[in-house]
Amino acid sequence: MIFSESYTTTWHDTDYRRQVSPSRLLVYMQETSNRHMMHAGMSLDELRDKRGLAFILSKITLDLYKPLFAYEPIEVQTWTCPGRGYSIFRCFRILRGEDVIAAAHTTWALVDLGTRRFVRGEESGYAFEDEAPLVLQTPARARFPENWEKLGERTVRYSDLDYNMHMNNTRYPDMICDFLPRQKVETLRGMTLFYLHEAADGDTVEILHGTDGAQDYIRTRNGEGTTCLEALLITG
Repeated sequence: MIFSESYTTTWHDTDYRRQVSPSRLLVYMQETSNRHMMHAGMSLDELRDKRGLAFILSKITLDLYKPLFAYEPIEVQTWTCPGRGYSIFRCFRILRGEDVIAAAHTTWALVDLGTRRFVRGEESGYAFEDEAPLVLQTPARARFPENWEKLGERTVRYSDLDYNMHMNNTRYPDMICDFLPRQKVETLRGMTLFYLHEAADGDTVEILHGTDGAQDYIRTRNGEGTTCLEALLITG
């Protein structure tokens, strides 16, 4: 079945245009997936503390269809999709009445925190029925440009951290929008984020921008030169 939760957006979800930001859309999706797990009898705390496992997000494709504003009732839907190997696929839709505001397809893996090895979902006791086909066509890998321009630096702080002590995946769109020209932010129609390496508490990451003339790309690197995130942005 498709699991859904209802919410009302808040003023704090919105940006200077009074529109709910991409990061806040991801927060609603993340919250709904957590509630889906609890509904199925497994919480993130139980997964971590009793089984020594954690979910690691490797990719998300977010499509933005219509603007959303403060104090609007929404329904967030989520369901799992047929997996492949160690990959677990989860899809989302955000609706305002009959209107689809946004949709996302995410790729996750379960990691044993002790051995740092991947674990198949069925081995962990984590399992949902595969309930629906994929919502979005997502690129397996984007072709990134060779030349990059440094936009600035950002240090990971308390407000960025998740329970793994890494920058929460929902914080990255905010970071990207902080460094993009406002015109790009205002015409953003979607993004695919590839999470390649964790950004830990206290890490200073540099934000790089590239373009092929048609699309914009973002790359972040930590002080050791390791790429943490690569992003393909859809604007216009």
